[in-house]
Amino acid sequence: MLRTGVPQWLRWLLTLVLLLATATFLDIPALWQELARFSLPMLLAAMVVSVVQVMVSAWRWRYTAAQLGVSLPFAVAVREYYLATFLNQVLPGGVLGDVNRAWRHGQDSGTRLGALHAVMIERLSGQLVMVTVALVLGLWLTLHQGRVAGVVADLGGGALLAVFAVVVALGLSFRLWSRGRGYVYALRRDIRKSLLSWPAFLIQMCSSALVVATYLGVFALLALGAGYGPGPSEMFTLLALCSLLLLAMAVPVSVAGWGVREGAAALLWPMAGLPPEQGVALSVGYGLAVLVSSLPGALFIIRGRAPAG
Repeated sequence: MLRTGVPQWLRWLLTLVLLLATATFLDIPALWQELARFSLPMLLAAMVVSVVQVMVSAWRWRYTAAQLGVSLPFAVAVREYYLATFLNQVLPGGVLGDVNRAWRHGQDSGTRLGALHAVMIERLSGQLVMVTVALVLGLWLTLHQGRVAGVVADLGGGALLAVFAVVVALGLSFRLWSRGRGYVYALRRDIRKSLLSWPAFLIQMCSSALVVATYLGVFALLALGAGYGPGPSEMFTLLALCSLLLLAMAVPVSVAGWGVREGAAALLWPMAGLPPEQGVALSVGYGLAVLVSSLPGALFIIRGRAPAG
């Protein structure tokens, strides 16, 4: 069994404590009213966008693996990404699904180090773009909402830590793979080949930008369905706030970002002059939409894995 050094029960407990702590600062009847505003068609549309998200992410993973000379058919990549997404939604830490994805690919391909690096670099690519987008939108929000300047600065610093947290968590989980005098050289070589070389860098950034767009697209659809953001400026403010939520939930301390995301929403929305219940409702709607859209991944737990080819 893979271990990350932190007991799983502690992460579940932390998630529950964060959710309860957030609830104490909210008007619960008002929160239920905000949740009731979501429309079913927009929820379904948000789940469709989440499917696109998985497809693009699986393609990015396959491209990264190919740059490292590791075979990964697209159908297998989609299947494994669905499974990893589901596990990330139901297991503490938010990265164990990716750890499992790397391990299964390594078993099937026979190149464990290459499979591990493909997952690490693919995730790193996405986090780099997410941080960039959130900082740009956060800067815009700071200029238009001076009250959130301090929070944006704090989350911006935390975002950089989140990037390293994803990589470190994966690396620690596979620490037996990383032993050896040449490992640092191998990792640096693989990052250069699959992320920093040309045109790999452009392809990675573009595909990751599309994935980030789907994240924000889910929030945008939920907001539109609830009647939030009646104008472009209001919607842009909401998306800027939501990008900060994505950074907050990237830190792997709870279950699928629950608690951390809602707590950040309850803090950020009032600082932007908006009711905290609106932000928490969007956060809960996002979490539920992603969880439901990841359910096909549960089928692959029962089915097991087929050879990667």
